[in-house]
Amino acid sequence: MSEQQAPLVSVRDLRKHYALNGGLLRKGAAVKAVDGVSFDIQSGETFGLVGESGCGKSTLGRAILRLFDITSGEIHFAGQAIAHAREKELKPLRKRMQAIFQDPYSSLNPGMTVRQLVAEPMQIHGYSREEQRERTETLLYKV
Repeated sequence: MSEQQAPLVSVRDLRKHYALNGGLLRKGAAVKAVDGVSFDIQSGETFGLVGESGCGKSTLGRAILRLFDITSGEIHFAGQAIAHAREKELKPLRKRMQAIFQDPYSSLNPGMTVRQLVAEPMQIHGYSREEQRERTETLLYKV
């Protein structure tokens, strides 16, 4: 029997609460956008997150990508704790993370070729033109 690998993504008791501002009666109140979510995603596994509008799906995704600070909880990516990591520590990890948006037709620039769309994140992360070209060729060949 083989040992199970550590998950690629591990989320434990993740919470993201937003403070409500205004009025005496609302003092200290908060919107619990994500409240106590836990799950693991193994390398190579497809993971779908579904729920009704406004239930916190996008907030959860953005929290895992660390696009903002979380209220509490643990997030591990490739064995590294990232819930409270600094931007400098997150930058190399973000090269390996990806979000697939809910409406791909509004997320992709129709004026760009597929090759340009695939290469764009590499450009943002400082890959050389040659690295972009080679990696893009490899990725496009796979599909």
